[in-house]
Amino acid sequence: MNSWSITELDLRAHAPEILASTDDARVIALMIPAGESLEDHQVHEQAWVMVLDGEVEIETAATSVSGGVGLLLEFAPNERHAVHARSDTRLLLLLTPWPGTDHPGAMTLDAKANARAAARKHRGNGRSGLSKP
Repeated sequence: MNSWSITELDLRAHAPEILASTDDARVIALMIPAGESLEDHQVHEQAWVMVLDGEVEIETAATSVSGGVGLLLEFAPNERHAVHARSDTRLLLLLTPWPGTDHPGAMTLDAKANARAAARKHRGNGRSGLSKP
C-alpha cells in the first residue's frame, strides 16, 4: 500500500508532482498560484480533477464552473479546457488509462516528431500552457 497526505505535500508552482504511475493510471498533484492559469489544453486520457485547496474557474467550449475545496470535475479524453486559479490552488489529477491513445509517451519516434510539430503549430495560434495575467 502507498499513501500520501496530499494537503501536506510541498508543492511548488510550475512543478507538478507525479504521485503514482502504472499501466492503468497516473496521479498528479500540482499547485497553481493565484492569478495564473493552465490555458486552453487537453490530455489524451480520461481526466478527473479535484480541488484540494483554493478556488478555481474551469472553462470548456460549452460551459464554465467555479468552485473550491471538494470540487470534482471529469473530462473526456481530448476535451479542451482551461483552469484559472482565483487563489493559490492545489489540484489532484487522475488520468486513465495511462498513457492514453496517441499520448506521446506511447508513440513511435516518428509519431512523436509529428506531434511536436503539431504542438508548435498550435502554440503559434497563441495558445500555450501556464500563463500569468
